[in-house]
Amino acid sequence: MIHETAIVSEHASIGENVTIGPYCVIDGDVSIGDNCVLHAHVVMKGKTRIGRGNQFFQFTSIGEDCQDKKYKGEPTELVIGDNNVFREGATVHRGTIQDEGITKVGSNNLVMVNAHIAHDCRVGNDVILANNVALAGHVTVEDYAIMGGGVAVHQFCRIGAHAFMGGGGIILRDVPPFVMVSGTKHIPQGINSEGLRRRGFGSETITAIKRAYKTLYREGNTLEEAINKIASSGAGNPEIGRLLTFLAHSERGIIR
Repeated sequence: MIHETAIVSEHASIGENVTIGPYCVIDGDVSIGDNCVLHAHVVMKGKTRIGRGNQFFQFTSIGEDCQDKKYKGEPTELVIGDNNVFREGATVHRGTIQDEGITKVGSNNLVMVNAHIAHDCRVGNDVILANNVALAGHVTVEDYAIMGGGVAVHQFCRIGAHAFMGGGGIILRDVPPFVMVSGTKHIPQGINSEGLRRRGFGSETITAIKRAYKTLYREGNTLEEAINKIASSGAGNPEIGRLLTFLAHSERGIIR
């Protein structure tokens, strides 16, 4: 159903059973998958590719030109997966040619009121961005990460899988997988044990992750020393392998 007040470009592709509510604007090369709902006053611009079963609440802005002064109108892209919810005022911008020219958002994510996903970000699956979270350009957020209200993430930072960030802080360096941080400077506070249990992680795996966290943050090791000790004690554990891979590829350094 397309409301009579909505404006939909002739270049747009609309799937089956899509609802486009009052005063929505679909401008340009936008593709919307089956069973999506645009509640009202939603603006989408292309080139934007949207999967199935997504919901967009009022005043969301999806696929707009990015806020990067280097951007000169080049044809860049936004790709969104399936079953995401974008609440009121959420914004997602397309990429830049200085990166890969694409912003990507996976599936099953909740993007709350006034959250912003900037150009060239990579957001995985099952991520929660609470109200007023701001991701700067080129940020990567891995699966199941959770950010509390008002968290701001510096450009090029990476947020590891299953990490948890308390509200109101500024992230200036990478947050390793599983780590829970809080405070305005986001000081490491342990691992996200409760989140891991809810997602089916066994007690042995959680214990191994706690041990790795202690090596990384509580024993006074340098980062190189900690990586070597974690690699030695956690050999064969796939989640410890994930942590080590993240640490090895950190360009901004990790929170310490």
